[in-house]
Amino acid sequence: MEDTFSNLATYGYIGLFLYSLGGGFVALLGAGVLSYMGKMDLATSMAVAFVANAIGDVLLFYMARYQKSMMMEGVKKHRRKLALAHVMMKKYGSWIILIQKFIYGIKTLIPIAIGLTKYDFKKFAILNLVSAAVWTLVVGLGSYYSGEPLIELAKLIGEEPWIAPLLVVLFGGGLWLYMEKATKKKVSK
Repeated sequence: MEDTFSNLATYGYIGLFLYSLGGGFVALLGAGVLSYMGKMDLATSMAVAFVANAIGDVLLFYMARYQKSMMMEGVKKHRRKLALAHVMMKKYGSWIILIQKFIYGIKTLIPIAIGLTKYDFKKFAILNLVSAAVWTLVVGLGSYYSGEPLIELAKLIGEEPWIAPLLVVLFGGGLWLYMEKATKKKVSK
């Protein structure tokens, strides 16, 4: 166990950076708990996650804007979810840039959807920086200050291993059902 913590302290920031390029919620949550335990530095973890998260969304925006054919090939299977992202963008306006940081399943689609529109790049970059900062503070500090209950949950899952797959199925199933309902083709009467 001590070997695992040593590896996390050594390579954890690299993993946090790479994972945060495409989202990073779970990695930052883990880094916050490890910071609570004294195995990682909270400020460094939050700075790494912030930079990577901001860069990741700007790259998705840029790729959608200037490499449209390549991006459309990659999201071909997710056209309905991309349409949902466009609907959410129209409904919530610029707020969707902040909202998407906290919603698993649309986190990568929103910057792509915005990149496919004529949305101003500078405006997106500024709002993305602010949103990444808010996301980092909420998740990083939230997981740090919730360290004890999260450690207890991890111990419970370690003692009762059947809980982990149950949580994954419940969360994954709920997300899948939501996405199916939200992207279902409306049948005209």
